[in-house]
Amino acid sequence: MTNLLILPILIPLFTAIILMFISKYVKLQRGISALSTLATVAASLVLINTVHQDGIQTVNLGSWEAPFGITLVSDMLSALLVTTTSIIALVVLIYSFKSIGVDRERFYYYPVVQFLLVGVNGAFTTGDIFNLFVFFEVMLMSSYVLLVLGGTKAQLREGIKYILVNVISSALFVITVAYLYSVVGTLNMADISRKIAIVDQPGIITSIAILFLLVFGLKGAIFPLYFWLPGSYSAPPTPVLALFGALLTKVGVYSIIRTYTLFFYHDTGFTHEILSMLAILTIVLGCIGAIAYWDVKKIIIYNIVIAVGVILFGVSTMNPEALEGAIYYLVHDMIIKAALFLLIGVMIAITGTSNLKKMGGLIKHYPWLGWTFLVAAFSLAGIPPLSGFIGKFLIVRGSFAAEDYVGAGVVLASSLLVLYSVIKIFVNGIWGSPKEYNGVSKGDARYLWMTSAVLVVLAVGYGLGAEAIRPLFSQATEVLVNPNLYIDAVLKE
Repeated sequence: MTNLLILPILIPLFTAIILMFISKYVKLQRGISALSTLATVAASLVLINTVHQDGIQTVNLGSWEAPFGITLVSDMLSALLVTTTSIIALVVLIYSFKSIGVDRERFYYYPVVQFLLVGVNGAFTTGDIFNLFVFFEVMLMSSYVLLVLGGTKAQLREGIKYILVNVISSALFVITVAYLYSVVGTLNMADISRKIAIVDQPGIITSIAILFLLVFGLKGAIFPLYFWLPGSYSAPPTPVLALFGALLTKVGVYSIIRTYTLFFYHDTGFTHEILSMLAILTIVLGCIGAIAYWDVKKIIIYNIVIAVGVILFGVSTMNPEALEGAIYYLVHDMIIKAALFLLIGVMIAITGTSNLKKMGGLIKHYPWLGWTFLVAAFSLAGIPPLSGFIGKFLIVRGSFAAEDYVGAGVVLASSLLVLYSVIKIFVNGIWGSPKEYNGVSKGDARYLWMTSAVLVVLAVGYGLGAEAIRPLFSQATEVLVNPNLYIDAVLKE
């Protein structure tokens, strides 16, 4: 047992509390936030190495042994997602120094981002289904503040919709957890898995599985529950949009992965078939949205929906290779979506608009921005040897092995439509005819670009270095394929 896995939760928690008392000192807040998040990244990297060397790490809070107390668990999947989250948060915070605005910085922007980090890292680390709900709420309350911070009309309008959707979702979450508890009598995830295996009530377990899919699908934005996403995510400023797009839906996706591989793997004929159909429909509807819009924010936002469908289709096959591809693609998508949102943020800062029809010719004065965006676009679309290709390749190969040819075809076709949607941004916004812009200075634009480019470089390295890091993803997949590894590590059996 090690306390190391608590650090990515405790560091941002204590940082947020400290920052609340110095809200008027913007430069001090910036420094403390950056250093704290850097420490979180360092702790997360050490955690990955520890899990890789010593296996799954657990902590029983208050020394109450599982399954009676609250347990935190870090397997390789959890450690990878915590590390990716912390790196993205660090880059977004540094980007915010020149983009979010002093008024928002003084109104608790940095402490709320740290609270968001607490919620996301906690959700990835908890081994207790009720505390997954608790960390969800920490994350959501932080996102409510970030969504309306600044008080523009669009933010307040979309904030109301976003809050209403998530209040309903949270209520359904509690009801579903209570329903599950009434059947198995425990909240510890490992213990739930063990007891579900011996509960001879398949109809009730299937009903609970569908309810969890509704809850996490609403938070993860799968078809038909993604209706709130495009409007809500397009309202806040770029750094907040990058955090939302990279992290929030991925917590819902992670929750589906965890529950559908740990709880509901005994009878996959019905539940996973529904997951597969919804994933395919999510990809199709996401593609339609991505190619229909001329707003750069909306185009990338609908690409979030596509990625959610691709990942969950890989999970639905329950094939080891497709599961590995889903995990790889999940981490890839977190990094590349954050990078793309930050890059289009630079474009919007320069041009003063998100409408592609009012942009053009940026490459003449900002060539570094144009070529960086093109590399990120190719990575998103899955052009080899970039990171998007590897995840999709494994998913498609696994789905062929599982004889799910329709889904594999949809995933392959989506790559072409994703490429079309992002190349449309490049051709019309970055290439095109030069126009006069009165946005940020070249110095500020260069700062924002350099910050964004860090994530693009990371994404490229993630693809080119896939062979070196594959043992980590194989280790993460092994726990999903064989839930007994997780159960034995938590219950010490």
